[in-house]
Amino acid sequence: MIALANAPVSYGVFELGASAGGRLPGPEELLGLVASAGYTGIDSGPIGMFGRGERLRENLRRHGLALAGGWVDLPFADDAAFTAALPGYRDALAFFAEAAPVNPGLPPKPTLACSGSAQRRANPGGGPGLGLRPAEWDRYAANVEHAAALAGEHGLEVTFHHHACTFVETPEEIDELLDRTTVGLTLDTGHLILGGGDPLDGLARWGSRINHLHLKDARKSVLDGVVRGKGDLRTVWAGKAFVPLGTGDLDVPAVVEAVLTSGYAGWLEVEQDTIPDPADPPGTAQADQVHNREVLRRWFP
Repeated sequence: MIALANAPVSYGVFELGASAGGRLPGPEELLGLVASAGYTGIDSGPIGMFGRGERLRENLRRHGLALAGGWVDLPFADDAAFTAALPGYRDALAFFAEAAPVNPGLPPKPTLACSGSAQRRANPGGGPGLGLRPAEWDRYAANVEHAAALAGEHGLEVTFHHHACTFVETPEEIDELLDRTTVGLTLDTGHLILGGGDPLDGLARWGSRINHLHLKDARKSVLDGVVRGKGDLRTVWAGKAFVPLGTGDLDVPAVVEAVLTSGYAGWLEVEQDTIPDPADPPGTAQADQVHNREVLRRWFP
């Protein structure tokens, strides 16, 4: 079974926030927008935004939504920093466990991601000399496995999100992570393009390890320009690199057909990362997410 979710980041609700003067929806409005657009799941956004415990479950159920997952970045490359981050991570795991009873058959997946480094943030797309050395990979992989084991203590299965400006960004870095760990992979079509990969190749290459999907359409020319200009992630999102499905360079029909052929089961999360601008027409984000849901009705009525 494949279930469709959307994410707060599609409405600009994430750590970077809006451009000056841009409006962001609050938690209650956001739940209503995602539900009315036709999705049955939602990403957590900032942990706790939709409440905790019974309040969280009530808020989700009132809108007919389940929690699909949520971003948790950890400094896997630094043992001391990783250990220091564990109390916050344990609290995030408790949050996901609190949401799991809403849809026991499809519980949320804590979405692990790398905190990266100043050097990686300054070099989107990666490149020679920017990756981890073998001994650093040993430490990194051990910390990823430890994070996965802690999630298991809460009855949760993690997924690892390859992401721009981190130590797991390029196809080769994804290969290295999967070779050294047992974790499942979130395949994110937009970030894979930015990292120099191809989503169709990624689906074929890592299909047996993919346990979560983020579907993004993207304008490759914008992403290539960010890599050439060494722009940061705010440049990606504010520059409207991620666009409504079918209006960018992603072959959406081919990707969805490949997902269906692969036998994948789980959450397919539509993400259109954006930073709202005051110049955007009112209702732009919601119109885009309604459009994205309509595009997917060809496969998911």
